[in-house]
Amino acid sequence: MPQFNLSKFRNKHFLSLMGNAVISLFGLLLFGLLYKTLPKDDVGTWLFFMATLSVLDSIRNGFLGTAMVKFYAGADDLRAKNVLGSVWYLAIVVTGLMVALNSLAFIALPFVHNQQTIVSIKWVGITLISSLPFSVIFWKLQADEHYGTMLWMRMLNSGSTIAAYLVLIFLGKFNLGTALLWNLITNCLTSIVGMAARQGGIRAVVHRTKDGIMEILHFGKYSLATNLSSNLLRTVDTYIVTFMLGPGAVAVLSLPAKLMELVEIPLRSFVGTGMSSMATAFNQKNMQQVTYILKKYAGMLTFAFIPLTIAVFFLADIPVNILSSGKYRGTEAANIYRFVMCTALLYPIDRFTGVTLDIIHKPKINFKKVQLMLVMKIVGDVVFISLLGNLYGAPLAGLFTTLAGLIYGCMRLQKFMPFSVAGILQTGWQEIKRLAVKKAV
Repeated sequence: MPQFNLSKFRNKHFLSLMGNAVISLFGLLLFGLLYKTLPKDDVGTWLFFMATLSVLDSIRNGFLGTAMVKFYAGADDLRAKNVLGSVWYLAIVVTGLMVALNSLAFIALPFVHNQQTIVSIKWVGITLISSLPFSVIFWKLQADEHYGTMLWMRMLNSGSTIAAYLVLIFLGKFNLGTALLWNLITNCLTSIVGMAARQGGIRAVVHRTKDGIMEILHFGKYSLATNLSSNLLRTVDTYIVTFMLGPGAVAVLSLPAKLMELVEIPLRSFVGTGMSSMATAFNQKNMQQVTYILKKYAGMLTFAFIPLTIAVFFLADIPVNILSSGKYRGTEAANIYRFVMCTALLYPIDRFTGVTLDIIHKPKINFKKVQLMLVMKIVGDVVFISLLGNLYGAPLAGLFTTLAGLIYGCMRLQKFMPFSVAGILQTGWQEIKRLAVKKAV
């Protein structure tokens, strides 16, 4: 009788995938609770606050998160302490500056009458402080490739929030104020547990060096700019489509965008594990291994997306109708989902070339790559929507944007390491066959 081998589910890829899946699932549950129990205006205020918090957190993460993984992974003990200490120091400074600016905003509170702005001013600073320790902990765990611990920490943070909200709903005490308060408390809980388990390494702050701080500052300015540009790349459709076709068109376009989480979950997971592995190889001056990891992960993901793309092509109407309760039946949503899913076949190679440029210490080139894609997206949206007069112009612009980023990224990266798109696909296929043989044994 075959035995169940639990060790198969303890590899870093599965754990990283589970971590991202857990975040997505808990996110859906959380918003479901908010939409079900809070008045519409309070839900809008919560979303405004979370959007503001997300922007500020992306600045901190974009500035320090990638730099932490790049310089820390695979480094010797002294170098690792220098990097960790420097990151802790900068994380405290950056958070302190944000809190200081938030404190200045309190002066304007008597003159502010917008509820969303008032709530954000009151809560964003202290919430940023509560999330500081576990943010650094997550960066360190990713660099160490401790994805099992990351999974448990994520479950603690998101799970305790939902549990607290359910208890508050049961007691009849759930409202916007208690939602904000318990979001803060569960952030503190995660940070305290992580620090108590000695996962943060805050004592390394005494090992910070001026050179280490300047190195991270120099690298971080590009990764920060790239991160912010990437966020804008994902949201620019909303502004352009609203202006050209109206808010109703945005609702249709957002539906396939939400369904693309099917792609983003595995893509984010493998990019995360691949980035830490490449950083370790690069810090050990093993460029051959860096090239192999790029080809392996990008190639395997590309082939993995093919059956998903085929399924979406034939069955796109089903998830669109389920998610929208049939409200968007007969709109462009299903066809856009099909088109975007076909474009997603290019995502793995495009995403991994960008990550690799960061890892080999070429963040400026990756920044230029994202800037090129952003310009292409804006111009493409305006041109194609104007020519076609409908929503199909947006995904068509997305195809040319992804192609431009992929071509530019590959051409620039090939100057530093030998690879080709054909080589990526060949290596990916070989790895899939090898994995299939191993599973069959």
